[in-house]
Amino acid sequence: MGFVQRPIYAAVGRVPLLVTGILVGAFSLLQPPSASASSTDDPPERGLAHMGMGVVAHDGQDGLPPSAKATQTEGVDVASYQGNVAWSTLWNSGVRWAYTKATEGTYYKNSYFTQQYDGSYNVGMIRGAYHFATPDTTGGATQANYFVDHGGGWSKDGKTLPGVLDIEWNPYGGDCYGKTKSAMVSWIRDFLTTYKARTGRDAVIYTATSWWTQCTGNYSGFGATNPLWIARYASDPGTLPAGWSFHTMWQYTSSGPTVGDHDRFNGALDRVQALAKG
Repeated sequence: MGFVQRPIYAAVGRVPLLVTGILVGAFSLLQPPSASASSTDDPPERGLAHMGMGVVAHDGQDGLPPSAKATQTEGVDVASYQGNVAWSTLWNSGVRWAYTKATEGTYYKNSYFTQQYDGSYNVGMIRGAYHFATPDTTGGATQANYFVDHGGGWSKDGKTLPGVLDIEWNPYGGDCYGKTKSAMVSWIRDFLTTYKARTGRDAVIYTATSWWTQCTGNYSGFGATNPLWIARYASDPGTLPAGWSFHTMWQYTSSGPTVGDHDRFNGALDRVQALAKG
């Protein structure tokens, strides 16, 4: 709101008086907000969701550097909002693996997918693709097929990681996409079963413990088959969802160098290569 001077009139003789903008501004604070005012809580445009966009809002970020007591391998994840990525810069900084968003729902394909997916491969990285799930729009099997058909497949070339199901807070509405806990588990199972039938690989599950607990009831049935990519912007991965005794990957920040989302693989480079080879 701009602070301006405006005339008001006294009760006697209608003499114009100037009231400073500070006084007007103070008075305006007493008024209810306009119904037409824009809100910072408005959902983003469909397709712009990406890994971790709800983590800071729901889990927070303490800004502490992550611990690296065990051997870990640096990685990144990217989406269309990051545009053309400087892959050589990332490689020279020590990044050795990358995931690119391929699809969302059954209505969106990443327009930068080729530059991001092929670019990481061309500099020598081991790379894979991920799908941002929207369980309120179409079924899990339908979205898995859409993902595989638009960049989410797998090949046994030693340089391609299995696809990732990004299942987290709904940026367009209610956190759990309007599903009960059991219905959410069924949706996830349908996606994972279809993905494996199409590719021969078990998909990685990317999630945050607090979302998983809220929206699946902390379901433990996928830990034996599907690698876990945990999202937590802190000095350690914290408590893991039920069913997993360890994480495979950890997204530890959204404000890293070159691109914001940086990750650590829970092992040396040969372990990344082993996951790629299946």
